[in-house]
Amino acid sequence: MQNTKNPLIFIVEDNQMYSKLVVSYLKTNKLTNVEAYYSGEEALNNMHKNPDIVIQDYLLEGMNGIEVLKRAKKINPNIEFIFLSGQDSIDVAINSMKYGAYDYIVKDQMALKKLVNKIQKIQSVNHLVKSNKRYRVGVILFFSALVLLIIFVITYAIMNPETFGM
Repeated sequence: MQNTKNPLIFIVEDNQMYSKLVVSYLKTNKLTNVEAYYSGEEALNNMHKNPDIVIQDYLLEGMNGIEVLKRAKKINPNIEFIFLSGQDSIDVAINSMKYGAYDYIVKDQMALKKLVNKIQKIQSVNHLVKSNKRYRVGVILFFSALVLLIIFVITYAIMNPETFGM
């Protein structure tokens, strides 16, 4: 994720009114780096912007959401997908998860609240992953410096035995 505080979010929704509703709701929840697209093709043409999260409808005109997900994951496998769809089918949800979607949310009165919660979970997980990587790098650097110090002391002791009373 490029920016854990304000990730770039693509909204892919062919219903323009619902798309505007989602964008507005996200912006009121301090997620301001949002771009809306009305087709899968349009979103894929903008994948060079490296979105962190793609929120999309399952049924889109032209290509369906699974096809968008597959193609986008080939471009950037780290993109998180959340399907926001009117398709209340467990098979559709399972299929989307099978291809790498983070979650599947059915459009209902709680959908936007669930969506913000899922985005916050993605941000939390990505923050922890980054922290873990920094911690590992720090531990590796510490032990590398310690090994170098030990090698230096041993080499110095071998080269200058009188210093150590040998």
